[in-house]
Amino acid sequence: MDALSTSIIDLRDVVAVYNGYPALAGANLNVSKGEIVLLQGPNGAGKSTLLRLCAGLLPVERGSAFILGCNVHDERERVRSRVGLLGHNNGLYADLSIADNISFWASMVGASQSEIDAAMSRMGIDGSLADRAVGNLSAGQKRRCALACLIVRRAELWLLDEPHAGLDAKGRDEIDAILREASQLGATIVVASHEIERAQHLATRNVAVVAGRVQEQS
Repeated sequence: MDALSTSIIDLRDVVAVYNGYPALAGANLNVSKGEIVLLQGPNGAGKSTLLRLCAGLLPVERGSAFILGCNVHDERERVRSRVGLLGHNNGLYADLSIADNISFWASMVGASQSEIDAAMSRMGIDGSLADRAVGNLSAGQKRRCALACLIVRRAELWLLDEPHAGLDAKGRDEIDAILREASQLGATIVVASHEIERAQHLATRNVAVVAGRVQEQS
């Protein structure tokens, strides 16, 4: 139990099925608090599945999986309440405004209006833009809104799947700064990215995922 108590992610011989396919086939991974871990690997390797499992969105078929001390076998709801996942789908309500989307997620954790305002300002989606419906935003603006939602949720574990997608150079630099700050404040971050050079400068450790297995760690 001592190892589990000090680990944010503790996966041992995990098998997980996605769309009828064993997308994780005996994965082992241990991540400590405050780390920024980069997941590398080709498309279809299992990176996105690994993130979804860590977010409590997929069941464990076999093996042992503890996230934030919670057993994924029977405590997936507790995991989901403490984890923030940003996938390829931004998870936004297209018919609501930027402000309404962020306020919705803020209400889930009791975040204040000042926290909402700070998140929108940080991501450059405040002012008149805040009242615009998400469905009318550019891809980059939607990504910024999704990140602002993640900030106000106060997630202990951040799981990011290609977080720089759709952003210009300034937006990408801003994300990197936010992730470093979150890590310094105690959040643990796992990033799947094909932008290896950028992500390697950000990460404290690299992990390779190939054919549903964690093959190497550095």
